[in-house]
Amino acid sequence: MLTIHDLHVSYGNIEVLKGVSLEVNQGEIVTLIGANGAGKTTLLKTISGLLRPTQGTIIYQGAHIENYTAEQIVRLGISHAPEGRRVFARSTVMENFMIGAYIRKDRKSIKADVERLMKRFPVLYERRDQLAGTLSGGEQQMLATSRALMSQPQIVLLDEPSMGLAPVLVKEIFSMIAELKNEGVTVLLVEQNAAMALQIADRAYVLETGQISAQGIASELINDDQIRKSYLGEA
Repeated sequence: MLTIHDLHVSYGNIEVLKGVSLEVNQGEIVTLIGANGAGKTTLLKTISGLLRPTQGTIIYQGAHIENYTAEQIVRLGISHAPEGRRVFARSTVMENFMIGAYIRKDRKSIKADVERLMKRFPVLYERRDQLAGTLSGGEQQMLATSRALMSQPQIVLLDEPSMGLAPVLVKEIFSMIAELKNEGVTVLLVEQNAAMALQIADRAYVLETGQISAQGIASELINDDQIRKSYLGEA
């Protein structure tokens, strides 16, 4: 579904991604783990059209999209829930949902999706007329993810969805990500909680200082001694 080859991305004179190559197949959860500053967020921003690569290709369902605008990429079926949630704080929960659906015209289907997502997260239904900026961190994450799903994406890019959340909410967010796969949505997940990410992912890539240092089946990587030492906090 998504093929990235020899991707280089720079901020000014600083090269952040240095020849990244990876693949995401339809129906998979693929996770990208690595230390802060490794380039994970930069990679997602480049896929979604917020940054331009200096070299390399991004191929989505056979089309080269590395020079597409963010709006064009959303219309193709790629949605992005960014790091730090980035909800529209001065808009209501319901308005955030509708912003996520801005490319759609099918009002009946939009209403059905809103109801389905609010059923998954009942607290969002309870707060549907509340300003998004007044929600808790966990509630904002639920809203950011739901907003990303309102465009009916074929693949969703999730950047640090568990960041700053209480353990009970972390479990809820990861349960939701696993459910997305069951609903036919492909997921590319960037996550600091490597243990949880590897438990739900099909495959994983390790990004170190802008380069892929390891890759493989997630259930195998979680048992790799070096991965456990470096990213799972085990000696």
